[in-house]
Amino acid sequence: MVESTGPNAGGFLVPSLPSPAPTTSTVSTIRPDLPHPRRQPLRPGSAKEDQVRDFISDRMSHITRRFVKKTGGASLDGDPGDDVEGYKSMAELCKDLDEVINIIWLSGTPSLQIPSLLNIASEFNTWIPSFPPSPTAMLGILHKLDHCFASLLAGEDAETHEPLPGFDKGLRSGLSRTDMVRCKSTVQHTRVLVVDVMSKREGEGEEDGGESRDQTGDEYDDSGAEGSRQRGGLGLEDDDNEELHMDVARVYEKTLVKLGETLAESGVGEIQMSAD
Repeated sequence: MVESTGPNAGGFLVPSLPSPAPTTSTVSTIRPDLPHPRRQPLRPGSAKEDQVRDFISDRMSHITRRFVKKTGGASLDGDPGDDVEGYKSMAELCKDLDEVINIIWLSGTPSLQIPSLLNIASEFNTWIPSFPPSPTAMLGILHKLDHCFASLLAGEDAETHEPLPGFDKGLRSGLSRTDMVRCKSTVQHTRVLVVDVMSKREGEGEEDGGESRDQTGDEYDDSGAEGSRQRGGLGLEDDDNEELHMDVARVYEKTLVKLGETLAESGVGEIQMSAD
């Protein structure tokens, strides 16, 4: 999918857009890791920047078409011959979205990363309530977005503290105050949505199909009510249940902390961490 020659590789190949998606594809666990960004941002107006922008636009349109088909809507472009398949689960959607986030991060270009990731975070809020929860996939995507936003707010990787491409002249290349306010609103809304969706799943217990670990613990699938009965309301063992609740409480934690520090310095106001 993405080709590079090392951890600091400067180029990449944008994968082609599949259409429609295979009907029997296996949905793997979304990994929290991100690719190492290229050394330098893409040159504004360059063919490579246009290529990446086009890929993101095309891929997001493809995801939106599959979501619309899932909800029973008509094709966005009005083409009755559009045979794209609707999503069957949140995990399928997250698998497609994971690819887009990786390409955005790999670009190492803040002017492209910031609007694209803000758009994805906002769109994700419209998708979350439309599927039965897929905790591993959903929280994996949110963990990636949290890492991206926290890093872009600091101008350095949130974990390794390595300077990000495009920030050689300071944080002026990062999120504007308007971007930060939008980000704050989006992530707070997400925290409320995730708690609400997971609480409904817990309350419905046997009626909702849950996720279950396979024997290796590496993948989740939709196992239905039987798996839910065997593992409790969240479809998980007690220890996993406790860990899941902790993961839910940590949604966008890094971003909120960094936003709180940055916005407080500019006098915008405090960030509320509670999802209630």
